[in-house]
Amino acid sequence: MNMKNLIAPALLLIAGLYADVAAAQAMTSCTMTYKLSGWSLVYRQYDGIGNISCSNGQRAQVALSSKSIGFTIGKSEIEGTGVFSDVRNLNEIYGNFVALGGHAGATQSVEGQVLTRGEISLVLSGKGRGIDLGVTLGALNISPR
Repeated sequence: MNMKNLIAPALLLIAGLYADVAAAQAMTSCTMTYKLSGWSLVYRQYDGIGNISCSNGQRAQVALSSKSIGFTIGKSEIEGTGVFSDVRNLNEIYGNFVALGGHAGATQSVEGQVLTRGEISLVLSGKGRGIDLGVTLGALNISPR
């Protein structure tokens, strides 16, 4: 068999394998709108709902549960948005995220959190109403609704 006859099929095989690997590693970006409400006094408990949309067309309604501790006091209702780091699939978003956050307000409240779970990060920012002040460290659980 001639080497020239082997080169073309080998190149096609390599190109096909490369395309399969690239497709398997395709990433999507996801965002979330959310509503959380709760209270805090050293311990902070907030629960709510969210809607996730991804650039690949995937969508999900989720339940949110946040528990944390820190210098914190108050009660508020927050609506906001979240931006996830790129993921391969929406299902990678479900689970517990470690959260570092801050919140403040006197009738008008604002909140910001930075969260991580392995290679996946999430940044939340929101505003709403309430009387609260604090900095906390804890967890946010995202589960399908």
